[in-house]
Amino acid sequence: MANTKLSAFLSLLLVFCSGIVVGVVGYRVYNYTTSKRLSPEEFRKQLVAEMTREVHLDDRQVALLKQIYEDTRAAFDEARAQENTKLRAEGQAIHDQQIEKIKKMLRPEQIPLYDALRARHEAEQRKRMQERRKGEKGEIKKD
Repeated sequence: MANTKLSAFLSLLLVFCSGIVVGVVGYRVYNYTTSKRLSPEEFRKQLVAEMTREVHLDDRQVALLKQIYEDTRAAFDEARAQENTKLRAEGQAIHDQQIEKIKKMLRPEQIPLYDALRARHEAEQRKRMQERRKGEKGEIKKD
């Protein structure tokens, strides 16, 4: 009799502990997948830090870069408010203006570093878009 009570208690304890393990693992996976996306402010801070580190910006250039990013965000918000169909063309024009403003504030020796950084970012973005498209196509095939 005592042996069956002990066995039942250990079984319940095992089920309880395995529930805790599954809960912790699920929580960590959920947090990892949802925390990958940065807020616009965090993303901007990360860009400024990366530009400062890799392109060797001075304090004046950092302040100008932050202002350029703020102006760009405001211009995108205004373009979004107007009409979504024009956004892509206007967005590209705004992005090109941003690049030109940044290049004007850089010293000549910083421009190749900035171009290399932009090329790397664009390649990463193209890769993410291709992966997203492959994922969308894969989801369609499953249905």
